[in-house]
Amino acid sequence: MFKFRNDNLQGSPNKRSRRIGWWLFVTVRVHILALFTATFLFMGAAVTHAQQLLFVSSLGSDEVLLYDGTTGAFIGVFVTQMSGGLVNPQGLVLGRADILYVSSGLTGEVLRYDGRGAFIDAFVSAGSGRLNVPIGLVFGPDGNLYVSSGVTGEVLRYDDETGAFIDAFVTQMSGGLVNPQGLVFGPDRNLYVSNSNTNEVLRYNGTTGDFIDAFVTAGSGGLNVPIGLVFGPDGNLYVSSGGTNEVLRYNGATGAFIDAFVTQGSGGLILPQGLVFGPDGNLYVSSGTNEVLRYNGTTGDFIDAFVTAGSGGLDDPSFLIFLGPSVI
Repeated sequence: MFKFRNDNLQGSPNKRSRRIGWWLFVTVRVHILALFTATFLFMGAAVTHAQQLLFVSSLGSDEVLLYDGTTGAFIGVFVTQMSGGLVNPQGLVLGRADILYVSSGLTGEVLRYDGRGAFIDAFVSAGSGRLNVPIGLVFGPDGNLYVSSGVTGEVLRYDDETGAFIDAFVTQMSGGLVNPQGLVFGPDRNLYVSNSNTNEVLRYNGTTGDFIDAFVTAGSGGLNVPIGLVFGPDGNLYVSSGGTNEVLRYNGATGAFIDAFVTQGSGGLILPQGLVFGPDGNLYVSSGTNEVLRYNGTTGDFIDAFVTAGSGGLDDPSFLIFLGPSVI
């Protein structure tokens, strides 16, 4: 099986080598995926079909759904309802050997699934390190797994090999953190956290976890209930503003507001959560209309409902990630 290679997403005994070129690799990852052919098995199928894949957490149905990453067509239910005890799936991240990590919000776990979508284990066991309502997931420059704990107001760190609790990387209330949602390591290798209760994006030292600043200050540009966040190909920070039905853009170096990249309600956008730049360079956003909407990655103009309403049973989509091309 193809080993999905991303130094930011994988465990390795040699963590020092994993840090070399980390940010460069991450920023170009989505563009160079098209150069690879992977082996990704879906429900044991052996049908050869090179394609991009889009995974979407479906909160309302307790599933992870799989779509063609080029056409948006529904492929199948990748993680079936309640598999491994999954309830309220949110954050998604791919690790080594095509293993999918999913935060299970109501059970307080991070669950793992193999390349067929079969349950492997509770990688982070229920309540480990006081984990309560895990939301965002990201592998850090050190290779370990970082998880936002929504109820306790922390970002917790777990060993990438064993899932064992390491520490509260961002401690409770540090910098005013109350309800952490999305997580991303930036080009400066620091950790950025959307703080939905205070309408900020907070920045923490990527090595120590110490608070640096409110990178995006409270309500900047009208930010209201920030959830998903991603650095774009232009180096700027994009944040979903759930309370205003927009995606806002901020200067990636200073945090200054630039514009409403996706304007209010564009394409029918309601309660945006997860967002990701796809392999085509466009922006994909989960919408409370049970769709994944696509926007021009340069202008922010609405293109289409990439995943149409309720396709494959999609119900309250949250986070989403791309992988590909693959053989399924």
